Amino acid sequence: MRRLAIALASGALATGGIAGILIAQPAAAADGPDTANCWGVVTSQRAVALQDIGEHSSSFDTPRLGLGNVARAVVGEEAHLGDLGALFAVTDGIDATNCP
Repeated sequence: MRRLAIALASGALATGGIAGILIAQPAAAADGPDTANCWGVVTSQRAVALQDIGEHSSSFDTPRLGLGNVARAVVGEEAHLGDLGALFAVTDGIDATNCP
């Protein structure tokens, strides 16, 4: 019982110490795109609605272009992956997909 109390106290101190360090660090100054989470949101919505998503690109035999590269090729050179998700939400014809 005493060991458990010591372990819990040590964990609380360590967590509090780490939290204090993390809070003390300045936040990044750069803002992300408004669509930063759109890829994950739209992919999740499609997966629930159509249940047709589930294989990771690493499961294929041939190399893939990569989603970031696809986003830049389709949306524009400065595009992020979220921009590709936002585009798909508008153009995929699925009512269940949207990016807030």
